[in-house]
Amino acid sequence: MLGVLVQLGLLVLFAVVAVTVFVVGDRLRPKSWRHSDDQGAGHMMLDLVNMFFAAIVAFVVVVLWQQYDTSHEHTVTEGKALVSVYETAAQMPEPDRTQIQALVKDYTKQVVGDEWRVMDQQRRLSPAAQATLDDLREAVAAAPAADADAKATQDKAMTAVEAIADARYDRGLDAGYRLPGFLYVALWFATVMLLFGTVLSGVVVTKRSILMTGLFGLVIGAVIVAIYQLDQPFSGGDHVSRDAYEQALSRFEHIASTAPAASANPR
Repeated sequence: MLGVLVQLGLLVLFAVVAVTVFVVGDRLRPKSWRHSDDQGAGHMMLDLVNMFFAAIVAFVVVVLWQQYDTSHEHTVTEGKALVSVYETAAQMPEPDRTQIQALVKDYTKQVVGDEWRVMDQQRRLSPAAQATLDDLREAVAAAPAADADAKATQDKAMTAVEAIADARYDRGLDAGYRLPGFLYVALWFATVMLLFGTVLSGVVVTKRSILMTGLFGLVIGAVIVAIYQLDQPFSGGDHVSRDAYEQALSRFEHIASTAPAASANPR
């Protein structure tokens, strides 16, 4: 509470300083710099509001786009690790090969199915998918390592499983991410100032000015909607795609289809 009061006090202080500079400066500046009315001040204020709104929007969009891009990278990392485990399991003897590959496939299907809906609706991960990943980790850890080659295969699979777990953890953080509240406050404050700028500008109300103001409002609304959409990387209209996992499932099918030919040459 004390921190909020300090911040409000700073805002008031800046307002007082701005007014003081304006009044004192008016007494010191040459008369030739003065306008006969407040039209110049109105234009200056509108320019400042426009710059403030543009700066806030640009900063927010950059922050959200970086988060969106990072969220997509995490899904790609997880998808690659899933394929790595599935491919490595193909080098293991039965029944470990079938068990591990089945768990990898089940987990991937859970992610693109139930878990994606949970992230969309609840902004969190699915406990069922986590349980499947835990079973996969246990299955890889329990795989026999009778010789050096088997041990190397098991270590490679376990490294990929840990990569899946790390990417999943990051994806969970991404699903719950929200833009800091103070940026939304600044955005809405700039929006209100921008909308009231049409009043302060002194424009006469005509059919043309009404049409232009309506289009102006549509543009502002589109910007706000786009920002809220970007703030939900795994939900909303512009969410991160499931391409990495769908590509992994396609790769699983390819590996499975070539498994008989590969098994014809025992290691």
